[in-house]
Amino acid sequence: MTEWTNDQLTQVDQTVRRWLAELGREARKTKNQDLHVGQKEGDFRNIVTNLDSSNQAWLIDHIQAIDPAAQFIAEEGDLHRPETMTGHVWFIDPIDGTLNFVYEKTDFAIMVALYIDGKPTLGWVAKVMTSQVFHGGPAIGAFLNDQKLTQVPDLGLAESILVVSGRRLLKGERPYLALASAALAYRVLGSAGISFSRLFLQQATGYFSKLSPWDLAAGRVLSETLGYVVKPLDGSPLNMLSSNTVLIATTKTYRESVKIVKD
Repeated sequence: MTEWTNDQLTQVDQTVRRWLAELGREARKTKNQDLHVGQKEGDFRNIVTNLDSSNQAWLIDHIQAIDPAAQFIAEEGDLHRPETMTGHVWFIDPIDGTLNFVYEKTDFAIMVALYIDGKPTLGWVAKVMTSQVFHGGPAIGAFLNDQKLTQVPDLGLAESILVVSGRRLLKGERPYLALASAALAYRVLGSAGISFSRLFLQQATGYFSKLSPWDLAAGRVLSETLGYVVKPLDGSPLNMLSSNTVLIATTKTYRESVKIVKD
């Protein structure tokens, strides 16, 4: 069976929400002496901890228990990834913002998403240090814990706080400089999940970055549910099997941003 009813989606939504709340409690208890920190290839800032690995394994085991047909696209290890988006594809980012987690003890998240036959279906973004779980999807609505979130007002770029990739801004990549300059203000947060949470809370109305599938998947589900546009600036389709340079923004901000980049 591929499709789930709305009642089934609601049940799965609440189940995964409870899991992320539990993992969040454990993460808040973690002390420096409990962490083993390693580096991934390519960049000394790209680090991984034992909690990344254990969270991912825990989530995979629990998801398989409720969805035996689950396929996974996850950040850590050499997990086999599907070649298409057919069926139930789950995305896992076990600690998003690991640098923030290790060195600042704040502004990190745990993210999970379910896509069914390529359709963004359910998403969860747990803002760990504030015990906030954003969750839901287009069929059931988007929520912060038990509170239903409201649709985003259609603000323009000059009215918007834009979250951008700091690394790409420092490199002087033109779209990032142009959009940051045109916005009311810009922010650099170091975590996709925390950046998305600003959108969900309407503390920002745009987010522009290059995102891996596990960085984008959950935030896309919830952003589209709340009325944001989630697209590359050239309007090309998103490929959830690979990285995307994407703007998540109100319709007005998206259109204005496309015009700025074209000009």
